[in-house]
Amino acid sequence: MADRGASALSLPEDWPAHPDPILALNRMGSFDWDLDTGLFHMDAQGYEVFDLLPEEFDGRPESLAVRVPPPEAARLDAAVAHAIKDGSENYGAYFRIRCRDGTLRWTHTQGYIRRDETGRPRRIVGILRDATQELAAGETRSLRAAQDEAFRQQTNVVEVTSAALAHAQGVQDVIDVLKYAQGVRHLGAASLVMGLVEAGRIRLVAEGPVGSFVPGTRVTRIDEPYPMGEVVRTLVPRFIESPEEFAQGYPILWPHLTELHITSAAYLPLIAQARPIGAMGLLYNDRRGFSAEERSVLVALGSSIAQSLQRAMLYEQEKDLAQGLQQAMLPRTIPSVRGADVAVRYRAASVGGTLGRDIGGDWYDLIPLPGGRVGAVIGDVQGHDTHAAAVMGQLRIVLRAYAAEGHTPAAVMARASVFLHELDTDRFATCLYAQADLSTGVVQVVRAGHIDPLVRATDGTCRRIPVDGGLPLGLSAEFGRLEYPVSTLELDPGETLLLCTDGLVEQPGADLDDGMRTLTALIADGPDEVRDLADRLIQMAEERGGDDDVALLLLRRRAPEAPRAGGRLQQHVAPGDPEALTQARHMIRAAVRTWGARDRADEVELVADELITNALMHTEGSAIVTLRVLDGADRRLRVEVEDSSSALPRRREAGEDGVSGRGLLLVDRLADGWGVEARGGGKAVWCEFVVPPRAGR
Repeated sequence: MADRGASALSLPEDWPAHPDPILALNRMGSFDWDLDTGLFHMDAQGYEVFDLLPEEFDGRPESLAVRVPPPEAARLDAAVAHAIKDGSENYGAYFRIRCRDGTLRWTHTQGYIRRDETGRPRRIVGILRDATQELAAGETRSLRAAQDEAFRQQTNVVEVTSAALAHAQGVQDVIDVLKYAQGVRHLGAASLVMGLVEAGRIRLVAEGPVGSFVPGTRVTRIDEPYPMGEVVRTLVPRFIESPEEFAQGYPILWPHLTELHITSAAYLPLIAQARPIGAMGLLYNDRRGFSAEERSVLVALGSSIAQSLQRAMLYEQEKDLAQGLQQAMLPRTIPSVRGADVAVRYRAASVGGTLGRDIGGDWYDLIPLPGGRVGAVIGDVQGHDTHAAAVMGQLRIVLRAYAAEGHTPAAVMARASVFLHELDTDRFATCLYAQADLSTGVVQVVRAGHIDPLVRATDGTCRRIPVDGGLPLGLSAEFGRLEYPVSTLELDPGETLLLCTDGLVEQPGADLDDGMRTLTALIADGPDEVRDLADRLIQMAEERGGDDDVALLLLRRRAPEAPRAGGRLQQHVAPGDPEALTQARHMIRAAVRTWGARDRADEVELVADELITNALMHTEGSAIVTLRVLDGADRRLRVEVEDSSSALPRRREAGEDGVSGRGLLLVDRLADGWGVEARGGGKAVWCEFVVPPRAGR
């Protein structure tokens, strides 16, 4: 075989003219590397130097990796590349090879670069020789120097890795630092495994390279005969210095590692606050044994990783708690609203790894109101912590309660401010409350220190709606300025009302007005469907990042439905709003005449006016007037006046000089029937009038 290997190489004519030194050297081989084809030819002695048989080598340089460890191959490649690049004629290098028995042996090579007339390198011819004896005399000094250099490099790796771990927030960040950053892989480890202790077991959370883990070890008990379980039990590092030691100590694990050619390993317990939280294993395929300095470096590395893991685990626990609390404070579901499409979104702030600050006081709410109306709320409690979230939850509930009771928008905001002021907190909140009548498109808006709403028209254009506002909730009560002016806007069918918190608008160093203009432009270019538009806006907030959370509510008014057969009209009348009372009277008069009950128009209008007046005078809140036609044996016109009080009306004698007390008597005399129905937290007083069957719609 050796003769065949020798005949495969014919030395070039330009081989060094004086071969005497070559003949004098013992245990020397030669090679011829054709750079055009990439083939690497050796003579018989060259195969002996590499401890290879000719049939084990296919002529490709990369196939020598079976004998040349990766770090040594990298140094050789760098030396050859440097010589070719700077125009050198030759190069020389010492490197180690791994023999069949696993031992490492020093080798020397000298290469001569042959170029064509253009200077392009075409071939490299050279020699190979065993340099063990040559280096024996200075081996101790060289190895010591190499160990010192390796120790300095490893110490530097620990420092670099520790610096990178300082920026890790979650457990996955720690794993990424160890697997991909300038960290453990520069220690020369061929494989890395890391597991965390969970309920008496070790769960594998990292392994590299991918696919190198041992089947059946994803989750193992601590008392099983594996090195990670051993270091967790004993809290003592385990350094395995040879394949034989590995095979003898862990016979179950070792057969699965033979393909990785592992020669040594270091298993480190990850200890934080005197208890094990996991373990890490570094497996090597190019070294045997560990010096005292190397062991100290690895133990220090394990301590740094353990501290980072503990911080990451605490951070994730705090984050899960914060997100759970935030979700509990926000509405679990948003009710469907007849006549509108609604979308809500929330994005938590990203505050550079500070525990407990992934939760904020932003909230949204949608409140069904009597008469088919709906209340839309957006707000922001000062601060980014669990206290802000707790205040937000309480404030959202009371504001919802005040709105559902039927108070005017200004009263809702004033009462919420008083509540927050009387709460045991120093926080204030900004808020915007919009009360929309989707049948008419009229929206009443009050603002407490919050940013203005936006309206997107049917043609896609978006405009900011200036709203007169008052002080933030809590502050207005503290300074005795509870007046909140009410602004009115009309939402046409197909238009969208957008409410958001300032996290969607404000950016550090940027003007608020510029942020609003940017937002209006983004909305104008966004999709028509409210859910898609909400997703686009939150995606923009995610891409931009920022240390403020974002709440968003979009309400799009649909086209009104066609009137149903029989006829039905409804009007909301707020206390202290004479215009709404006048509109209700006009609605009743026009509807009665249109439905063919002209002969009873005066009676119906008088009775309805009496019921509305009673509701406004004797209850706290607004009244909902509903007028409908009931088809049956007798065609009847029914009037209902709904309020938020559960107190029943009662008839009383007014006396000869009394100015009140005749209302129900009047209703009883003029209507063909009347009564009271309970309606949730309030009641509805109704009366019916028989109308001629000839009446049309």
